[in-house]
Amino acid sequence: MPSESRMTQHLDPRSPWVLSTHDLGKRPGTMRQMTLTLPAPANLGVDMIGVPKDAEVELDLRLEAVMEGVLVSGTAHAPLAGECARCLDPITSDIEVDLQELFFYSDEDASEEDSLLDGELLDLEPTFRDAAVLALPLSPVCREECEGLCTECGIKLAEAGADHRHEKIDARWASLQGLVSENDNDQEK
Repeated sequence: MPSESRMTQHLDPRSPWVLSTHDLGKRPGTMRQMTLTLPAPANLGVDMIGVPKDAEVELDLRLEAVMEGVLVSGTAHAPLAGECARCLDPITSDIEVDLQELFFYSDEDASEEDSLLDGELLDLEPTFRDAAVLALPLSPVCREECEGLCTECGIKLAEAGADHRHEKIDARWASLQGLVSENDNDQEK
């Protein structure tokens, strides 16, 4: 029984993240260096932080033809925007990730998870997306010393000062709290 080919949707050569490998041919050892600035794809982040849609992503890449396909390696640098996990202030930062992916010429050599070339085209967006999301902090902070918010009233602890406190009454004694005040008033009379 012949093996079933993976169904691939054809890539749009006009898409910014789709690159042509035409000049590499299928000649192992052929290499091309490139520097690109591409718009960030949508929905690239985690709950508290991410790369803003259409932000400039700077790529420094090397495309190299190998026996099985085209090896893409390099780095990507992108801005980040989000909010501090402790005080909820807006924060900005940047991220640099390493990229490395082998795009196979045919699905005969590739496993289910491997990337395939669509003719002479490859889509770099999934590779960048995976690398960027894995490198994002799950709990970003505006600064390491950030004290966060008061759990009682929600004020920023950095602005509240060292003497910020709330009177804590043990729930077991709370019903007696009113009696203390009433007794004090009775004794004053």
